[in-house]
Amino acid sequence: MRRCLALAQDAAANGEVPVGALIVRDNHVIAEAANAQIGRCDPTAHAEILCLREAGLQSENYRLPGCTLYTTIEPCLMCAGAIIHARLALVVFGAPEPRAGAVGGDINYFESMAHVHKVPTTGGVLAEECRALIQQFFRARR
Repeated sequence: MRRCLALAQDAAANGEVPVGALIVRDNHVIAEAANAQIGRCDPTAHAEILCLREAGLQSENYRLPGCTLYTTIEPCLMCAGAIIHARLALVVFGAPEPRAGAVGGDINYFESMAHVHKVPTTGGVLAEECRALIQQFFRARR
């Protein structure tokens, strides 16, 4: 999660919402990314999505069984959908996202009966540091 925080800080330095993510398989990082929607002019360029894309290329497969995604903030609905399609084994996130989070709060897309693949989550890892980083970013913008 510390590496995710460093990636999130890089995003903030580039004017992006500070979210960082990485994917691990067999204790090795196979992909990492920071939010890049503004720089790429791409509303789907969330850190999690960019990680999934890179991990798929590295694996030469759109399915990523046995992989764990780490991210600083609870994934949104778009990212949750992509995570299910990738068949990740686990998602670990830092701070909950009360407004847009979709995997642990009011909405838990991973628990939907519509999905055959269920993705366990662990939240709250370095939550205060993750929350502080994003709060500082938005405070500075207001």
